[in-house]
Amino acid sequence: MKIQISAKNYPMSEKLGNYIEKKLGKLDKYFNEDVTANVVVSKLRETPKFEATINAKQAVFRAEMVNDSIYDAVDMATDKLANQMSKLKGKLEARYKDNKALKLEFIPEPENEDYEEEMAIVRRKEVELDPMVAEEAILQMEMLGHDFFVFLDMDTNAVSVVYKRKGGEYGLIETDRR
Repeated sequence: MKIQISAKNYPMSEKLGNYIEKKLGKLDKYFNEDVTANVVVSKLRETPKFEATINAKQAVFRAEMVNDSIYDAVDMATDKLANQMSKLKGKLEARYKDNKALKLEFIPEPENEDYEEEMAIVRRKEVELDPMVAEEAILQMEMLGHDFFVFLDMDTNAVSVVYKRKGGEYGLIETDRR
């Protein structure tokens, strides 16, 4: 696993860098090829903050922890990432009996986000739509910690959106090309 570490308003030491690489290196067992982990170490109101994002073919794994000790934050975030990967692997095993669909493979980094100076649009993001069923989209949404997720519906071959409703239920928006 390639690990890209950046620090914002936080003194980065070689010892901390080695510790992060060691802890995140243990997650290699979930991937059959190299993937890139983007790590940001910063301060949030004088408290150390650790963020890690791993982009894989099947999913995006993300963890963010704030703790008085940056080393404890790294440990907690690594555990959270491992739980996310284990949960996804279990769900995929249940869905696909053969293990061919279980390996998470390398995908290239997403293209740079375009920031345009318009009144209404403050951030623009480009996403690759993977064909999947609504249940897989809900899983992806939960893994990212978002309130909605855009995907290509495998059944209808149309762009759809799943979203979390108040009360914890889910909604589905289906598009219709007329």
